[in-house]
Amino acid sequence: MFFKSRCVVALSVCAASLFSAQTLAEKPSAESVVQHYSDLAHAIYEDSLLTAQQLQVAIDEFLSKPSAEGLLSAKAAWKAARVPYQQSEVFRFGNPVVDDWEGQLNAWPLDEGLIDYVEQGSYQAELGNVGANANIIANTSLQLGANTLDTQKLTPELLASLNELGGSEANVATGYHAIEFLLWGQDLNGTAPGAGSRPFTDFIAGDACTGGACERRREYLRASSQLLIDDLQYMVKQWDKTVADNYRAELLAMSAKRGLSRMLFGMGSLSLGELAGERLKVALEANSPEDEHDCFSDNTHYSHFYNGLGIRNVYTGEYQRSDGRRLSGPGIMALLVTKDETLANNVLSSMNKSQASLQKLVDSAERKDSPEAFDQLIAEGNTRGAKLINASIQDLVAQTQQIELAAKSLGIDNLNPDNADHDF
Repeated sequence: MFFKSRCVVALSVCAASLFSAQTLAEKPSAESVVQHYSDLAHAIYEDSLLTAQQLQVAIDEFLSKPSAEGLLSAKAAWKAARVPYQQSEVFRFGNPVVDDWEGQLNAWPLDEGLIDYVEQGSYQAELGNVGANANIIANTSLQLGANTLDTQKLTPELLASLNELGGSEANVATGYHAIEFLLWGQDLNGTAPGAGSRPFTDFIAGDACTGGACERRREYLRASSQLLIDDLQYMVKQWDKTVADNYRAELLAMSAKRGLSRMLFGMGSLSLGELAGERLKVALEANSPEDEHDCFSDNTHYSHFYNGLGIRNVYTGEYQRSDGRRLSGPGIMALLVTKDETLANNVLSSMNKSQASLQKLVDSAERKDSPEAFDQLIAEGNTRGAKLINASIQDLVAQTQQIELAAKSLGIDNLNPDNADHDF
């Protein structure tokens, strides 16, 4: 599986090979850097679509004949689909077309009782959420105040309309994490070892069904996987150079300086406010698995790693595709070298250091003897875990500072990456 190889197991090799000396020698223009950024976005979203389609195939095969093995295959396909998508999140910040769209694919944390049955004794829902126990799968209608919502037909359109039901951001009905919950079920282990363990029999129609409403659960899984594909097809088109009047055309019509600003803002904001803040600091300070990114599957260490790699991709202009091909071109570094070679190398060093820190989270979760996943590392009293996570946070903060220096060197004085109101 790609999600367990390449840069994850050989960061030092990838760090040496992902940046091309030829790219440095070309002395690119700012316009060519922004254009290649658009090519990167298109390739990464194209890979996200391809792996989502492979996930749908695995889901369809599982649902055609539910088995423990089929469920494992669907889970593996879900993890593989996360690899390119997590690298795409660097395009979210600074590009409104992505930021306005991504919530339907990657919103979290979610109150899973909106979707399906939960064990109430261990279920922590958002306070005051009217949809926290709606259980769409078990109910063909929902009562919201004086209004009755018909949920009899579980279509992609209906599921999309249920996001943020009642005004609560915890009501997430679609996307990667809704599918993750359907495949894994609740993780009832808290900060102890183990992920969710939904039985495959939750998807068997007839008397062998467990969990109730198995046919509707099957319909929900099919509809949510189709919506994921529909949404990714939309974003691929937004970055496709053969499509007229899309976001790519809008971005390339801007001044190159404005395009560079969007690139650097995206890198800095994902590095600082989102990854260091919302995804690492919040979970650690709260000692809460509810704030873990991939909380049902315990895949969080990979999601963090690939977020970091996505930032590095934009800087170096390099991306290794899902099929092993490498996309190379002028990134921010190639432009920065022409201004300040020392700074350009310092920025790359800071990114290598933060990736090494994130790699340690992967190593902790994947080691053979006494592995500790992210939800164990954030447990109260786990000093080793706190040390690993704090090191990642500190390295990401330092990386962001280097990104800001790079922006200034390129004539962008007020980058102000989003810190998500965190004090670092």
